[in-house]
Amino acid sequence: MSAPAKTSRSRAVDRDPKGAIRLCLALLLAFAALAPLRLDSYGFEIGFRLFVYVVLAEAWNLLAGYGGIVSLGSASFVGVGGYVLVGTLNRPGAPFVLAWLLAGLAGACLALLVSPAVFRLRGIYFTVGTLALSEALRLFMVNVSWFGGATGVFLQNNAPPTHVLYFYALGLFALTTLVVSFYTDSRLSILLRSVRDDQDAASQLGVRAFRVKLAAFMLASFLMACAGALQAYNLGAVEPYGMFGLQWSIDVLAIVVIGGLGQRLGPIVGTIFIVALGEWLANFPELHIAITGLILILVVRFAPKGLVGLFTSATKLLFAARAWGHKAQDVGR
Repeated sequence: MSAPAKTSRSRAVDRDPKGAIRLCLALLLAFAALAPLRLDSYGFEIGFRLFVYVVLAEAWNLLAGYGGIVSLGSASFVGVGGYVLVGTLNRPGAPFVLAWLLAGLAGACLALLVSPAVFRLRGIYFTVGTLALSEALRLFMVNVSWFGGATGVFLQNNAPPTHVLYFYALGLFALTTLVVSFYTDSRLSILLRSVRDDQDAASQLGVRAFRVKLAAFMLASFLMACAGALQAYNLGAVEPYGMFGLQWSIDVLAIVVIGGLGQRLGPIVGTIFIVALGEWLANFPELHIAITGLILILVVRFAPKGLVGLFTSATKLLFAARAWGHKAQDVGR
């Protein structure tokens, strides 16, 4: 192939990054759907964990990356989803799909309920407010015996096999990918980013900032609650310290920042990296936390767009170097 053809192809790829992203997502979904043909029980467990964390990270990236809504309250919606699912399934004859849907709707309703209060806060105050919400819900569940108190609630029926949970998580991952892709490619994303960049200016131009943020907040909360419901179904029980634990919020934040905040593939890359690192250091939990923290600091300092942004920048530099080399050859001729 001639040099001009290569240059034009690289420019086409640079002009249409959405096409490359869609291709990557389609290939990933196809691989995940075919992977069970070669997976054992351990592989199904890892796949289930990957999908749950990707859904949480996609939802959080929609809020923080596209909307500038930096929340530390992910555990609130994870816990609510888990409790609603277990409470619904413990009723005789309740189907799983209905319980799963109710869990997601409970997360969205919680977001709607608290939004008038938390959206009055901005910046670090909003972040602290969402953290206080998750802690308040955890303490509420601990002290109210109707929800099982500190002991929690156990699922009366046995959880399905691991491979069944894998396909449930895969379905949620596929739904999340489609919904978030549609959202980020639509006019709603433009409105959300305008509010992120300057809420006051966007409001003066006619953007209803509260409604725009509320739509993203409810959608992200619905997805987080669905992921929390799956986690509870996998464990067969819910208890406040686990379902409302701060670790859910911290892990999701680390995944998105390392993968790439505001990058479409950032949550997926970050999840794969964090889960692989966790498995590699499974026997050294203290070392795992220290290394994850060090990597997070290095990424924030030297690669603010995360691993995806670093790869994108390196690819652009490579294409530019090749184009410059071809032009130099043409001049030499």
